[in-house]
Amino acid sequence: MSRRRGAAAGAGVSRSDDVATDAGSGADPVSRTLPPGAGAVLSVLSSTTIVVDPSDLVLSASPSASAYGLVRRNVLVHDEIKRLVREVREQRVIREETLRIGRGLSEPGDDGEPLVMVVRVAPLDEHHVVILIQDRTHEQRVEQVRRDFVANVGHELKTPVGGLSLLAEAVLDAKDDPAAVERFASRMQVESRRLGRLVTDIVDLTRLQAADSLHEPRRVDIATVVREAVDSTAVAAESRDIAIDTVVEPGLTTFGDEDLLVTAVRNLVSNAVNYSEPGTRVAVRAARRGETVEVVVADHGRGIPLAEQDRIFERFYRIDPARSRATGGTGLGLAIVKHVCSTHGGTVSVWSQEGKGATFTIRLPLHTGPDDDGGEVDPEDDGSAESADLGTISRAARNPPTDARGRPEIPSTTSDQGARTA
Repeated sequence: MSRRRGAAAGAGVSRSDDVATDAGSGADPVSRTLPPGAGAVLSVLSSTTIVVDPSDLVLSASPSASAYGLVRRNVLVHDEIKRLVREVREQRVIREETLRIGRGLSEPGDDGEPLVMVVRVAPLDEHHVVILIQDRTHEQRVEQVRRDFVANVGHELKTPVGGLSLLAEAVLDAKDDPAAVERFASRMQVESRRLGRLVTDIVDLTRLQAADSLHEPRRVDIATVVREAVDSTAVAAESRDIAIDTVVEPGLTTFGDEDLLVTAVRNLVSNAVNYSEPGTRVAVRAARRGETVEVVVADHGRGIPLAEQDRIFERFYRIDPARSRATGGTGLGLAIVKHVCSTHGGTVSVWSQEGKGATFTIRLPLHTGPDDDGGEVDPEDDGSAESADLGTISRAARNPPTDARGRPEIPSTTSDQGARTA
């Protein structure tokens, strides 16, 4: 009997990737060792399932059990789960624990962190034990992000609020000194503007993350988006003697929310201005690439270290916190850019080397359908009149051409049709 049962179990495990769905079909000899009806029930469960016999041989296992590295051949190999099985056999109770489980050969997660699994073990009948496993790694990660966000918001709000409180006390103490009152009031304005920017960015980002889709999307003219984004940063650029060169291929449109797209491009241009050296240039280019619109913002700033580039789109992440606060940054600008692009079915990428500036590229789906007037956007208009100026844009996102000093080369703006210099 034990030899037949072992052979059956071995046969079942040799097909462990198929057992879960075939358990109730009668096609697999393993199903004959399970309690009546158990195979049919197990086959419809969304959880990872494992059934073991009194010898702890695996009779049935869903494909994910092997993928997670919990079952090898016909053996349950995870020590903590085996402990739970023993306790259930001895005590005839149902046990549930949350375990952190190392990844199996297929590494189903995104990184090297252990998987968070809710493991429930229960008697299936007098002889068999069933193990139900749910992967909660994603939910745990989302919850951790939420907690981090709340903590970061509290920390970021504490700084300007605390500053305003101290400055208000200073104003009261200096009420008989008009010059001191004026100085403290000026600083209060700075902190209040910073607080206002932070609250606005938090609200914008929260709204973007909560939205499954755009509200009343419309055809958006890319030239308008770029113009408004550049205009809003012109004063800051002029104060630092930074020229913004703009070239936009005519007739480019996408489908979405104009205000959100202006915010995304403005954030990139503002960052380029804030992190560029005085007297340099920032380039803003927009062009069609196949069925995609590319908006590229390049600067001659200090660049972004390679080790930091994977994190710059995280909320509240700052490479240089002191400089970011000095320039009025909230640490949310690039996170907002990322979410705006995602909401529009697009992407944002960065190329950068330390000392050679940074190039950010937004890619959005090209809109070639009827416009709001009932007209059509000409799909044949590829902006050929601008091709001489725009031919390097796609390369710029990956490996921009460099000048004699090895920094990204930003071509000067011409007066060609569709180009605008700010």
